Amino acid sequence: MLATVYNVDFPGLNLHFKINPVAFSIGGLKVYWYGIILCVGFLIAFFYCLSNCKRFSLDKSDMVDAILVGLICGLIGARLYYVIFYPGSLYREDPIRIFYINEGGIAIYGGLIGGIAGGLIVAKIKKLNIMAALDLTALSFLIGQSIGRWGNFVNQEAFGTETDIFCRMVSEKTGGLGVHPCFLYESIWCILGFVLLHFFSIKYRKYNGQIFLMYLVWYGIERMVVEGLRTDSLYIPYLGIRVSQLVAFCTAVVAGFLLIKFRNKSTLS
Repeated sequence: MLATVYNVDFPGLNLHFKINPVAFSIGGLKVYWYGIILCVGFLIAFFYCLSNCKRFSLDKSDMVDAILVGLICGLIGARLYYVIFYPGSLYREDPIRIFYINEGGIAIYGGLIGGIAGGLIVAKIKKLNIMAALDLTALSFLIGQSIGRWGNFVNQEAFGTETDIFCRMVSEKTGGLGVHPCFLYESIWCILGFVLLHFFSIKYRKYNGQIFLMYLVWYGIERMVVEGLRTDSLYIPYLGIRVSQLVAFCTAVVAGFLLIKFRNKSTLS
């Protein structure tokens, strides 16, 4: 059976790509670009985190433990978030499919919630400074998110509604229509956020937890907007509310309030 190859165009940018989601095969096992891209994003974020532990007064060995547990919990959280809010009865009628993660179906906010929860448990056990760990983790998240979103591009998923904007994307998956390349919006926003918050953390960070709160506001604002453009959003049952949009709004508002409350706080000088 021939692998699916997508013809992807960005007419306004005069760009054309032929994309095969399968990177290579070993025997009957297919290795997908999506998984490779996620691994690359994680590794770059991981090494950034380790190389900056000293700057945040964090023990490198303990952070490795927290990251590895956070990774496992993040994968579980990403899958459960998707399954819980998946429309229809697919997983209720056939629960074993919950474990078929190779079929796709993970959600970033679930991964963030699960990863942070798992990492915090280890951080507490290891007696790490939790707020400092969250600051460094937030910067690492931005790296991973900015790279990981290109996995959606390769799979031609997580795009938005029809548009004639200059950076519109067209492919077989979009039905030949120009659509919002939501993966691109989020990738650019996250890498810009990383650059800004990285340098802010070096020169202007005043207290532990400040970068994490700024991350929640930065990412929350973007996700509220971009989630509203997407055609594959998960909804809260019976309410018709996009769950990730609601989470983004709530976290951004709460974090923004705390940033204002702590605006005069300074414990690092």
